[in-house]
Amino acid sequence: MKLPPGLTTDCPSSGSAPLVCHLQKSLYGLSQTSREWYAELSQALHSRGYSHSPNNHSFFIKQSPSPIVLLAVYVDDIILSGDDLEELSALKSFLDSQFKIKDLSTLNYFLGIEVYYTASGLLLHQKKFIRDLLQKYNYNIVNPVACPLDLSIKLKADMGDTLAFPEFYRSLVGKLNFLTHTRPDLSFAVQHLSQYLQKPTHTHMKAVIHLLRYLKGTSDIGVFFYNDLVFSISTYCNNDWAACPDTRRYVIGFCILLGGSLISWKAKKQPVVSLSSAEAEYRSVSKVVAELVGLLRLPSDFGVNVAVHVPVFCDN
Repeated sequence: MKLPPGLTTDCPSSGSAPLVCHLQKSLYGLSQTSREWYAELSQALHSRGYSHSPNNHSFFIKQSPSPIVLLAVYVDDIILSGDDLEELSALKSFLDSQFKIKDLSTLNYFLGIEVYYTASGLLLHQKKFIRDLLQKYNYNIVNPVACPLDLSIKLKADMGDTLAFPEFYRSLVGKLNFLTHTRPDLSFAVQHLSQYLQKPTHTHMKAVIHLLRYLKGTSDIGVFFYNDLVFSISTYCNNDWAACPDTRRYVIGFCILLGGSLISWKAKKQPVVSLSSAEAEYRSVSKVVAELVGLLRLPSDFGVNVAVHVPVFCDN
């Protein structure tokens, strides 16, 4: 912390005693903390020859000429990877001398996401988060079901009696939204339940309980990344035209695969109403192409060459 410019550093009463700042709130509550921390970390890394990716400033890269070291930052949590073991060890020592870090060795747990290693690749899952979620809300002894949503019920905004404590529904859906980082099968169901946060009803709550029962039987599911050398990208997208009974807006869904590994996916209701199914299809393709434009820039930062032409498959 530094005193602001223009503030004298001498205390008028005691003569030479320095002034100090008395914080009215913790450091994590200050609006400029994240900016100052990123500037401090960037300056330290740049001094060692690292440069941040122009496509994502959370990535820092050092490559000279063939070995590469990658550093991914989320606030003060850092993942290190690369094929230069000597530089990785030196970087850990440097960061420890600058910021007093804790080395957690091989990546096994990061921001609630667990990593499981196999001979053919690695699996990202949130089994512990699901177990704690079911135990917190006392749904750990329910019978599992085979589908995230009940197919016999079509949810609407005004459907059933309003919940007395809507905060419970909102908190639960928010936690389910966090699970979509490793569970593509939950994307559509969670975005569907998120539409009723303003005025949830008992019918909506039953749909959330149904989703929890689905999680009970599928807690081991996650996203698997193969360790093969296939870097071809393929994309699939679709939509349901005018499916929302309240707004007649449509939901798009897409998934992007690198080789056989799923690397990006989304299910989202659009803010506009399409006048035809052809228009809805065109809009869904445009959304996934926009995602691809940004995604295709990242592999070049890692020294990976991918195909220039990417096929986009749509159902029309």
